Amino acid sequence: MEKKIFSEEDVALWKALTVEAPKSEPTAEERQKLKGLKEREKKGKAEILERLGGGSKTRKAIEAAIAAANKEDPTFLLEPPSGTRDFEPADMRVRSWLFKKMKDAAVAFSFKEYDAPVLESVALFERKAGEEITQQMYNFTDKDGERVALRPEMTPTLARLVLKNTNLATGEVRVPLPLKWFSIPQCWRFETTQRGRKREHYQWNMDIVGEKSVTAEVELLGAMCYFFRSLGLTEEDVRIRVNDRKLLDKTMKDAGVPEELFSRVCVVVDKLDKIGADGVAEMLSELGISPEPILQTLAACREDDSSLGEDVELLFDLAEAYGFREFLVFDPSVVRGLAYYTGIVFEAFDRKGELRAIAGGGRYDKLLELYGGAKCRQIPCVGFGFGDCVILELLDDKRLVPELKPEVDFVVCPFSRKEQTAVAMVASKLRESGFSVDVALSPRKARAAFDLANRAGARMVAFVAPDEWSRGLVRVKDMLHKDSTTGEAKQRDVPFSDLPNLRSYFQEGGNTTTTTTNAPAQSSKPPPPAAAAADGPNEWTLVPTDKFCVIAKPPL
Repeated sequence: MEKKIFSEEDVALWKALTVEAPKSEPTAEERQKLKGLKEREKKGKAEILERLGGGSKTRKAIEAAIAAANKEDPTFLLEPPSGTRDFEPADMRVRSWLFKKMKDAAVAFSFKEYDAPVLESVALFERKAGEEITQQMYNFTDKDGERVALRPEMTPTLARLVLKNTNLATGEVRVPLPLKWFSIPQCWRFETTQRGRKREHYQWNMDIVGEKSVTAEVELLGAMCYFFRSLGLTEEDVRIRVNDRKLLDKTMKDAGVPEELFSRVCVVVDKLDKIGADGVAEMLSELGISPEPILQTLAACREDDSSLGEDVELLFDLAEAYGFREFLVFDPSVVRGLAYYTGIVFEAFDRKGELRAIAGGGRYDKLLELYGGAKCRQIPCVGFGFGDCVILELLDDKRLVPELKPEVDFVVCPFSRKEQTAVAMVASKLRESGFSVDVALSPRKARAAFDLANRAGARMVAFVAPDEWSRGLVRVKDMLHKDSTTGEAKQRDVPFSDLPNLRSYFQEGGNTTTTTTNAPAQSSKPPPPAAAAADGPNEWTLVPTDKFCVIAKPPL
């Protein structure tokens, strides 16, 4: 094919046509991207195919030609692969904020963090989910001939790590139980993208290994609710639906569901909230199952939870004691993975039902036996996975994502290039004292220095000018607080040797002079060790914390 048949409009149109429509309400960005899609399908696509050879060319050949044209497009490499995300500094601030909330919740409940390679053996995931999972994996054969994959989930890796610390001949775990571990790995699946679903995402995993009691489920759900509240979400925003596989089995048996149809019926029941009772009834009828007994039982259980099983009842009682009972609701239609979960299962959803599941989990007591053999069957496990995509969608909808501006403690600016050496000394001294410091890489006048500080989110500016520096001083301006007497921004000349204590110069009632006549003369070299030793240690020292600095007196 000749290159000239491709125009920029052709390439842009083909890209638009191959974008998969979202399965739920599209975002504003998706609306713009998909604008006019139906009209283009009727006119533009047919026009392109006709110009490229129409029926005489196979679709595969045409798509290959379009792909080649895309590569010639100068913007082709500017976007990440479909379904993946870039994280520029502003995005990273939000991601770091969210991850810190996850870690804070995990640490508050005494979970320990772990990690593992993003690349694992394909067989590790096939053992748990069967060969069909390879259709969703980013997998390949490496140069050693090994079949490997980017992890689609973390639980098989957790099982591998636990079994590394287990005597497989006896099933004895060589580390103290229960294990309470958490991680926030990036996971990869080649699946249809839509709102809240990407081909890569970060997933907060929380697991307890070695505890049979439902108290483990309570601990996990407590951590999840703790996290929701830390984000500003309440039971009015989020609901966690809880079920028990044992109750599900009994419901299906009482309804006369044959064993060979059990799995297929459960898959249909799991769609109850998505397609409604009429949709479920139609699908059950197609399977030859009378829908009335099943739907009546499910409705009765939802309206009256007095028939809860012992485990679910204890879970709800303990949740009441812990103070998060209002987040929970019993829902006998929650199924999740039939071949995987063995007891209580749960899923978190937004109350409006506009998004996919926020999180999900349950008890999976047979997983370690699957990997380690029969001797490992006595090692119980329970956990949940919590993706970053859906929760960020919900927080955006609720306007709960904070505006996170860049932050740094200091910007240090030279008046001229002659002060570059002095700037390096000042920056080093501040960093050694625990402050974060940005350095102006070229000289700045005062106004330009303050503009730079504002853009960097600096709390203070240290301005190194020849007159002050010749007297051993650094002019420091507080960008956040004003002087109570003058109403102007606080500004102090601080001796270089006392920079670790500079916060004391800005305390009310502290040193308020802007010029210090008895400061030691300062050359371009640091003071000699003997002079520093003669000064003796400062009586007060600066202790930086996450939010503020504390002036602390050393112990006697």
